[in-house]
Amino acid sequence: MTAFADLHRSGEPLLLPCAWDHASALALADRGFEAIGTTSLGVAAAAGLPDGASATRAETLRLALTLGSEPFLLSVDAEDGFSDDPDEVAELALQLAVVGAVGINLEDGLGPVGRHAAKIAAVKSAAPGLFVNARTDTYWLGDGEGTPGRLDAYRQAGADGLFVPGLTDPGTIKAVAERFDVPLNVLYTPGGPSLRHLADLGVRRVSLGSLLYRRALGAALETVADIRSGRSPRGTAPTYDEVRALSGDGGPGDRQPWGADQPSLSRGQCSSAVCRASTALSQDAWTSRGAPKPPVASRAQ
Repeated sequence: MTAFADLHRSGEPLLLPCAWDHASALALADRGFEAIGTTSLGVAAAAGLPDGASATRAETLRLALTLGSEPFLLSVDAEDGFSDDPDEVAELALQLAVVGAVGINLEDGLGPVGRHAAKIAAVKSAAPGLFVNARTDTYWLGDGEGTPGRLDAYRQAGADGLFVPGLTDPGTIKAVAERFDVPLNVLYTPGGPSLRHLADLGVRRVSLGSLLYRRALGAALETVADIRSGRSPRGTAPTYDEVRALSGDGGPGDRQPWGADQPSLSRGQCSSAVCRASTALSQDAWTSRGAPKPPVASRAQ
């Protein structure tokens, strides 16, 4: 069991808030959250890209690179792995693990069960210590039909946890939680079962998904509406200095760069795994803008 897996407790589920950038993640960590996820919608919307369309591989890897060395456990929402090829998804998972992520969320989008199971198996082979949260979209995109069969296949492929967003019926939640020997993850829904109720039903992980990002946008719109109407803004907000401190107590130069506690490498060198992550990020930046990937020079193995 890893430290992250240990947080998925019966009777005391992991409440996983999801960040979309460095500041939001650090603000949540400052409130005592041991583990923080990412929201694919927040990452995509901030970049002006569509969510769930395999368009944010570079942005997701860049955020993981930024957050992976911070003092909390990071789980990354990687949509469907940004590829139909299990080997490519496994390579992404390895890159995420290298930069410090401890978990990955992979969704099936109601695609072929066998393909998603193959992705899960490939990820567990490439990065055995990475907690794979296998998501099925049977309730998010459909009416729930086929849920048990999909979850059975994903568990057999090696999933460490099972995620069913959109599932809110207490009786069904309880039945699914009792059926499997790994943690059930559900998405918190305002107006749905409370955290305490979900714990009683056997849920061991409750994700907030894009809720915090959408609430932040809502607060911004409420604030500007108040000001335009001549009212003082409602709610609370951190000060300028408090937000600035999220990047270092005394300014940008005070934060220790990622890898500072690792063995030093001479100029022009890098570990092979970090080089792969860096190269993939660079190439993805090209392709996300519609340009072909630049040629990659061969290197000694």
